Amino acid sequence: MAKHSKSIPARGLRVADQIQRDLAEIVAFELKDPRVGMITITEVQITPDYAHAKVFFTMLSDNKEAIQSTVAGLVKAAGFIRAQLGRRLSIHTLPELHFVHDTSTARGMELSRLIDEANATRAKDADQG
Repeated sequence: MAKHSKSIPARGLRVADQIQRDLAEIVAFELKDPRVGMITITEVQITPDYAHAKVFFTMLSDNKEAIQSTVAGLVKAAGFIRAQLGRRLSIHTLPELHFVHDTSTARGMELSRLIDEANATRAKDADQG
């Protein structure tokens, strides 16, 4: 499960997690837009009144054109996705979906690479000294 803000009540966290699971299935199996390829829904943040949900996703490709194309496809299909979500969820207010590309994975990989480089340099310096 994703880490969420402490200000969101437990029910809100459960709803956000359920939305994340349902969205992953809808995008993978029901969405036919060719612009939306293999994406992973990494987190859903929902407002306390359930009016808006920020949907974070990652992709295999980090090139800007592919990201923009995928976001455009998701925004265009938001009505369809929301309708499918409405069939699966039993909540009073169905949130409006806002899609955001999640760069945390790419940042984490870059930081890991930098740490590995620093450790290699440090080991080389220790061997010479």
